[in-house]
Amino acid sequence: MNFQQLRSVREAVRCGFNLTEVAHMLFTSQPGVSRQIRELEEELGVEIFVRAGKRLTGLTPPGQTLLPILERLLLEAENLKRAGEDFHASSHGRLSVAATHSQARYALPQVVRDFRARFPNVSMHLHQGSPRQVAEMLLSGEADIGVATEALATYDGLVTLPCYRWTHSIVVQPGHPLLETDAPVTLEQLAEYPIITYEQGYTGRAHIDEAFAREGLRPDVVLTAMDADVIKTYVELGMGVGIVASIAVDPERDRQLRILEARHLFEVNLTRLGLRRGGWLRGYAYHFIESFVPTLTREAVDLALQQAAQSAAAAAHTDS
Repeated sequence: MNFQQLRSVREAVRCGFNLTEVAHMLFTSQPGVSRQIRELEEELGVEIFVRAGKRLTGLTPPGQTLLPILERLLLEAENLKRAGEDFHASSHGRLSVAATHSQARYALPQVVRDFRARFPNVSMHLHQGSPRQVAEMLLSGEADIGVATEALATYDGLVTLPCYRWTHSIVVQPGHPLLETDAPVTLEQLAEYPIITYEQGYTGRAHIDEAFAREGLRPDVVLTAMDADVIKTYVELGMGVGIVASIAVDPERDRQLRILEARHLFEVNLTRLGLRRGGWLRGYAYHFIESFVPTLTREAVDLALQQAAQSAAAAAHTDS
């Protein structure tokens, strides 16, 4: 048994059983991938994959049982390598952070700047995506740290920690009728105008929909986007009223718009930091996390990871 065999199985599952794609991912040939899988199956004495001719079409029941064990072995091998690197070169390496647009654009810039100043020999990689994509990058090992508001807490393979709470704001053009009174805007008033806001699954959109639904209102959402900059652009064009994260608006920067408070209308949102369960964090990763959320010290993060590992072990014992 060797790690190349384990990687071949893992990538076959990740690539939808397409061995050509697996060969590309592992920088080898398709026959080489097939051979690695066959040799592992022969050594274990079971077939891991369901086959239709020479094609892989799915996992057998033994394969479904073996896959989590295989992934843990590869994860621990990666952890071993990272632990060695941490002792050998504690201030050199690579840090990959995945975040949604709002987090990458508005919450992380100063943290990234300060981190780069403190660890100039660490290569920093910032990936943007939907909350689901952020979670998948964490699970695959492509990202070390993930930051998003929604979805992260729903993945069993992740450990999530609270970062900060935030609310929404309403953005309108100057002279908009909603500006004519000093009274707080109501959902009924808001529903009278075309709405421009986030796509489903982004930046607290669920709380926006839930608030209107509770009041029996059906807002006219004419345009959705993944980030606040796009939303504000179309508000400036007069296409509707924007609902965006409060961290994404600044009276100085957004001089062509007017900002109205919406914290009384929509539920408060919680941004979370996600880590892969069982993963190894380099020392400088802890510094990045604490710089972003001062309460998330190394001790606090390690405690959360340990508790998650204990919960997973207890669940596995119960299932068995």
